[in-house]
Amino acid sequence: MPQNRKRSQIGAEGENRTRMTLRSADFESAVSTNSTTPAVRGASIKRPMNFCSSCGARVALRIPDGDHLERRVCTACGTVHYENPKLIAGCVPEHDGKILLCRRAIEPRRGYWTIPAGFMENEETLQQAAARECWEEALARVEIGGICAIVHVLHAHQVHVMFCASLAEPAYGVGVESLEVMLCAEADIPWPDIAFPSVAFALRRYLGDRAAGTQGLHFTTIDQRLARA
Repeated sequence: MPQNRKRSQIGAEGENRTRMTLRSADFESAVSTNSTTPAVRGASIKRPMNFCSSCGARVALRIPDGDHLERRVCTACGTVHYENPKLIAGCVPEHDGKILLCRRAIEPRRGYWTIPAGFMENEETLQQAAARECWEEALARVEIGGICAIVHVLHAHQVHVMFCASLAEPAYGVGVESLEVMLCAEADIPWPDIAFPSVAFALRRYLGDRAAGTQGLHFTTIDQRLARA
């Protein structure tokens, strides 16, 4: 095994048991980095809500007074259940010119490579979330720098905020959400096996800025909603 590559020692049975306790969908939907499927309005991913979390009665799609969009409204108590985008925080950790990458141990995109990233928790900052995800996935303590990329992932109802980060020492390991973790030279990045388009975008912009000796703030929108039959 290369010196800069570490693999999980969990057996297949133990790995499957661990995966059952993890979040079932870290971020985005299970789409290919190389997908060319055109986006279609009105076919976004939704998990329907049937009952009110306040009183248990059924909800219905209605446009509340003073609003202009359909919301799920309780038919009994009138509670309006708003659905808003989730925040994903991540970072591009670098040490001695190499990038820290993790091979995912959970779906979606299990077995594909990513930078450390995941859902932001309550009562933490974006920077704290990015650093926490790096520890959880790669057992690495990083110093979070400036924002590298902000990606609007419309089909998943998410906004991904990716930071630059520095890894002071080559100290890292394999977290429970990873199969492997490696420090990877730019020439060795497995681009066809990068898990998500937002990760590929952040990596390319980070490396482009590094080559130019600058640090920019890059935006893009990803919309891979599929037409429903």
